Amino acid sequence: MPFLDLTLPISPDLPSFPGSPRPQFISWAKNKTNGYNLELIFLSSHSGTHIDAPFHFIDRGHKVDQIPLERLIRYAILCKIRKGADQGISRKDIIQYEKKHGKIEAGSTVIFATGWYRHLSKRDYFSNNPGLSVDAAKYLASKRINLVGIDSPSIDLGRDQSFSAHHLLLKKGILILENLCNLEKITGSYFKLVVLPLKLKGATGSPVRAVSL
Repeated sequence: MPFLDLTLPISPDLPSFPGSPRPQFISWAKNKTNGYNLELIFLSSHSGTHIDAPFHFIDRGHKVDQIPLERLIRYAILCKIRKGADQGISRKDIIQYEKKHGKIEAGSTVIFATGWYRHLSKRDYFSNNPGLSVDAAKYLASKRINLVGIDSPSIDLGRDQSFSAHHLLLKKGILILENLCNLEKITGSYFKLVVLPLKLKGATGSPVRAVSL
């Protein structure tokens, strides 16, 4: 069975969302003096490829440790919709996809491949990223899908300081998966997705290991 890693590596070089700390790896023990190697890790719960639990924006929403496993291991719909800086995925884009590949049903996991992750090292990665337009977020929220993911640092457009898509989706209990990579290597429009966050009690989100099968 072929596996494809959809996860950005976490390191001190990983760019972080403005206002969030970069990951730090701090040596704690050395094999030479302690008999083993060990490091401390300091990072945001939304570092790199990560999942947003509803509690990230909704005070009464589920926390990351409360997400059932069956919501994290699913067949996913892959929407390859190439977008550049400040370009929004529109409701029309999604409807056009549905006309070609079939209707997106309630409970679906929907992943958007824009190609933006290739800009990870560029200065505008966080400020000009593509994301869902408000009408697209409303459309997906109305369908009550399971999870929406993207190969961009945010499901919202970089210029949207109100985090409109986050609010619209998380209010409906829809999970958000951000900072994916390598989606263009997946052939076809459906794939088996495994997303495993750390079981961080009470947390708003977690870095994940995202893999396609």
